[in-house]
Amino acid sequence: MAKTTDPSRVFTEPSYGWCHWHKGTSGTAVLIEMVERQSGPAYGLYACAPCREQRGLVPFVGQP
Repeated sequence: MAKTTDPSRVFTEPSYGWCHWHKGTSGTAVLIEMVERQSGPAYGLYACAPCREQRGLVPFVGQP
């Protein structure tokens, strides 16, 4: 069976996410809030480092 994943590239490529606050791509976006819906699964809102700093946003894992 052929190998389809090159192990030397698995963790070296940058991972870009979406910042819901400035509505653009970001390499530093983290989960800020989970939004519940009446039907269907919840979805997450993500913010980049500059938006978190400007708006005082706390990552979801650091919230009480």
